[in-house]
Amino acid sequence: MPGQLTLLDAPSLWYRAFHGVPESVTAPDGSPVNAVRGTLDIVARLVRDTRPARLVACLDNDWRPAFRVAAVPSYKSHRLTVDGAEAEPDSLGPQVLVLLEVLDALGIATAGVDGFEADDVLGTLSARESGPVDVVSGDRDMFQLVRDEGPVRVLYSVEKMKPYGVAEVAAKYGIPGSGYADYAVLRGDPSDGLPGVKGVGDKTAAALVARFGSIEAIVEALDTGDEAGFPAGARAKLLAARDYLEVAPAVTRTVCDLPIPELDDELPRTPAHPERLVELADRWGLDSPLDRLLAAFEVAHAR
Repeated sequence: MPGQLTLLDAPSLWYRAFHGVPESVTAPDGSPVNAVRGTLDIVARLVRDTRPARLVACLDNDWRPAFRVAAVPSYKSHRLTVDGAEAEPDSLGPQVLVLLEVLDALGIATAGVDGFEADDVLGTLSARESGPVDVVSGDRDMFQLVRDEGPVRVLYSVEKMKPYGVAEVAAKYGIPGSGYADYAVLRGDPSDGLPGVKGVGDKTAAALVARFGSIEAIVEALDTGDEAGFPAGARAKLLAARDYLEVAPAVTRTVCDLPIPELDDELPRTPAHPERLVELADRWGLDSPLDRLLAAFEVAHAR
């Protein structure tokens, strides 16, 4: 189906909504619905402002995939509870279930793959698309998906949906857009428990990615004894971290070939299940955000 495709990093958005809207926002029964209302309002603004033809909410079916933990055991380990589950606010999980029900009643497509994160769903759906794609996320790792063909850009929620394309990523970090995942390997990312190479900071990481293009090329230069292109002192630091460099790209690079079936991803004109949506709106006190989202659908279809 032709037309602008918008891919939502749904977990990123509902976490942002949860922390951006007070928990005092509740349903008629007193249950917090701050994440639900906040997420619906984020989507409404996006749809109204960018007017996509298609929309998919991408999900974490596994927030800490085994293959990434095997590569770097510290991956997201700081977010584990004592029983090995993901640490999250008590009221968020129930709200996610409500939000998924609402998305289904609206007719907004969702996609998730067992054993993989939303990042990988975003990567797969953007990679197989030939037309324009907006990836909506607060995760900088998604900058690796930008490309001129299409184009694919990231609407970065941390900066009020600032659009990042190839040029913007290059201007901010001094690297090719597609090189962000390797840049993250080198400099590390404490938010994901990724240690990085000891002694390599932002500037050195950017210089290495700009010079070599990939972690594999850096490792090859280390193994062949090539001295050219390494900032002062960096070669010894990279040699000390060679084993890490072999495995860490599996953590930061999105998987782009998941077996996701074709989706019915057309932006809804009207709710897919209107009676169910009314029930959910009444139960959870969602009339206002749903009115705003349905009005945004009308604006988008009037383009």
